[in-house]
Amino acid sequence: MEQTVLVAYGSANGSTQKIAETIAEVLRTTGITAEALSARSVTDLDRYEAVVVGGALYAGRWHKDARRFVRRHRGALAHRPVWFFSSGPLDSTASQRDILPVPGVKRAMAKLDARAHVTFGGCLTEGAQGRIARMILRNGKGGDFRDFAAIENWAAGVARELGAMSHR
Repeated sequence: MEQTVLVAYGSANGSTQKIAETIAEVLRTTGITAEALSARSVTDLDRYEAVVVGGALYAGRWHKDARRFVRRHRGALAHRPVWFFSSGPLDSTASQRDILPVPGVKRAMAKLDARAHVTFGGCLTEGAQGRIARMILRNGKGGDFRDFAAIENWAAGVARELGAMSHR
C-alpha cells in the first residue's frame, strides 16, 4: 500500500523549510510519497495517511503557522500517525542531547498521541527577517547549527515506523 505523508512546517527564514524538505526527501528515497508544504498553505489532510509537523522555535514557542496548523487540523491529525520536530537552538546543544519539546508542543503531542518529537539545531544567517533575528545576528549569535545527518537519521526512523505500520 502506497503511503502519502505530509511534512508541514512553520518557517520564518527558510531554515525549518529546508529541514522539512530534507525529511520529505528521505521518506521518498524509501518509496513513500512525501511532500513538504508550508503549514499555512495546507487546507485539508484527506490525501495523507501520516503527517510530520515542524516549527521553528521563537522565544520558547513554535512558529505561529505550525501552532495554527495543529489547531486547525486537530480532528484529522487525531486519526493519523503524527510526528513533530522543532528547530531552533543557535548552538550545538541539539546535537549534544535530546531537548524536550516546549510546553505548547508537549500539550499538542499529548492531545494527538504523537509518536515522537525531536529538536534540531537552528540556522540564522545574514539577511534574516525580523527585528529579533537581526539583533541576534548583531550580537554575533547566528550561524547554521542544523545537523543534516541527524535529520536524515530521524527521517529514516519515521520511514521505518511507517513501513512497520503498513505491514500490520
